[in-house]
Amino acid sequence: MNFLSQALTTQPEPDWSRVQALPIHECDEPLVPLGLVPPPIRGYPTYFHLGIGGALSECYVRRSVLARLQKAARLLPAGIELVVLDGWRPLAVQQYLFNTLTQALRRHFPGEDEASLLARARHFVAPASAEAASPSPHLTGGAVDVTLCDTEGGMLDMGTEFDDIGPWSATAAFEAVARPGPKEAEIIENRRLLYSVMIRAGFSNLPSEWWHFDYGNQNWAWFTQQPHALYGPARLPGLAGRWERQVALLGG
Repeated sequence: MNFLSQALTTQPEPDWSRVQALPIHECDEPLVPLGLVPPPIRGYPTYFHLGIGGALSECYVRRSVLARLQKAARLLPAGIELVVLDGWRPLAVQQYLFNTLTQALRRHFPGEDEASLLARARHFVAPASAEAASPSPHLTGGAVDVTLCDTEGGMLDMGTEFDDIGPWSATAAFEAVARPGPKEAEIIENRRLLYSVMIRAGFSNLPSEWWHFDYGNQNWAWFTQQPHALYGPARLPGLAGRWERQVALLGG
């Protein structure tokens, strides 16, 4: 069987407390922008285009993550390109996403206890954390949200929108369709293609989200059974900090 047509299997949600307990051996790789990266990679910073406060107009990832995205993109067949929707995410944006989802859940499930509501939210959005021992995945620069498009920029049909919180967002959800019609068959093949190239490039996938892949962070360490993660929380280097380091090297 061709690796691009292999069926996806349903995976359980991880024990998040154990994921966050995995040790991190920070490798200090820098964050790099995707803006100058040529096709077949495209950057489309979705949260910026949605007008979310604090969202960046550029997608950033760790340097080794970029190398793996390039590998995944090269595995795609001619006419298909990889679209990066989000990478490194500022803490304020992560907090906004988590708060917005939990507020919507509170309105819809008014009788549900807080712990259950937070667990529902955690299924799709990690709580905002810049803690060195347990950062939110996107704050490490090792998490990426991706999809596929054609060479004209038309998004391929993946069955749901990015950030959809319904059950069809699970990576293997459409594999359960007993008699897929042409539309479902197309969605299945598109998801299999995206999953296959990303896994072959060294990423792991979050089972509840077809678009979310990780490398180097605690999610990746958990799903690939690594003894430790490579990435803790990351920050974009500012000009002031860079000049401070350079001045210190000048001596006196």
